Amino acid sequence: MPAPRRRKSRMKTYSAPIIAGEFKGKPVEIPSVATTRSSKSILRESLFNTLQFDLVGKPFVEVFAGSGSVALEAVSRGASRAWCIEKNRDVYEILRSNVERIAPGRIETIWGDSFEEFERIYRQLEATGEKAYFYFDPPFSIREGMEDIYDKTIALLERIRPESCERAIVEHMTTVDLPERIGDLQLSKKRRFGKSTLSYYTPAEPDEA
Repeated sequence: MPAPRRRKSRMKTYSAPIIAGEFKGKPVEIPSVATTRSSKSILRESLFNTLQFDLVGKPFVEVFAGSGSVALEAVSRGASRAWCIEKNRDVYEILRSNVERIAPGRIETIWGDSFEEFERIYRQLEATGEKAYFYFDPPFSIREGMEDIYDKTIALLERIRPESCERAIVEHMTTVDLPERIGDLQLSKKRRFGKSTLSYYTPAEPDEA
């Protein structure tokens, strides 16, 4: 979907700093939680403590991007480049502003439906033969119209092949139990943070296939 004509978002925001790396301390504008959730700093710190230096030189895809805080942190810590997909127009303007202010040219921002735009990004990665990190933070299913959000997210994860994936991480409601196995991916770790949980998936070993 073509990017919307630029306009200043009227959405209320607050700032959260990038935790570490090249852009440490730079503020990321976060949209109102009434519209989109952004990964809490303690959750984000745990995520990147887990990934550590494995990110260096690797592509990163933030599928439900919101402000782009996770992708910006990834690039700050050495990811080669990133993609961010966001459907809400006002939130997208905040995302685009964050990227242009902090990491211009390092992150491609995409305005559109994550379930539609993911395929295009994934084909690019397949064409280059690169292994990427994928971060999925779908809207909580308690929101109206989001009842099947996890089924649709699982369908995206099933699309991912081992030759294109280092890890896929899903931030989801703690009350939701995701499958141990999704396509070629195997659950390797789970961390809970109150109402949110991070589930880490890695390509299954040959004897697990």
